[in-house]
Amino acid sequence: MARNGTSTLFAAFEVATGKVTAAHKTRRRRIEFLDFMNDIVAAHADTAIHVILDNLNTHKKNERWLKKHPKVRFHFTPTRSSWLNQVEIWFSILQGQSLTGASFTAVEQLQEHIDAFIAAYNDTAKPFAWTKKKVYQRRCKNRRITQL
Repeated sequence: MARNGTSTLFAAFEVATGKVTAAHKTRRRRIEFLDFMNDIVAAHADTAIHVILDNLNTHKKNERWLKKHPKVRFHFTPTRSSWLNQVEIWFSILQGQSLTGASFTAVEQLQEHIDAFIAAYNDTAKPFAWTKKKVYQRRCKNRRITQL
């Protein structure tokens, strides 16, 4: 299978509305991440912004930027707990409903496809409703729970 390039997608999930804001970048470095954050801050100038992040290196060591943006707070999920980050759930939706099985001949085509999905998603966006289902304990063959 031929690879026709990649795109880095930065996305912000607004938990109050369920809407997604995204930006395509050519690389995934701190400079691109902070550029995306500058766009988010500009779009919500008078609002306190709490950003839930995983432990990716580009998300760390941004104290100087945070000092310039006192209304922004970064909160980090524990290692292997990205499921707590609602934008990660949204990325799963993007993958399952839009990208699985899709094929693109150019990065621009991929980006246009993602942008169209985001626009359609935002038209009917709603906050995620966290629900509790009955939990069944899995049996671990020949192991005690303290050995896991």
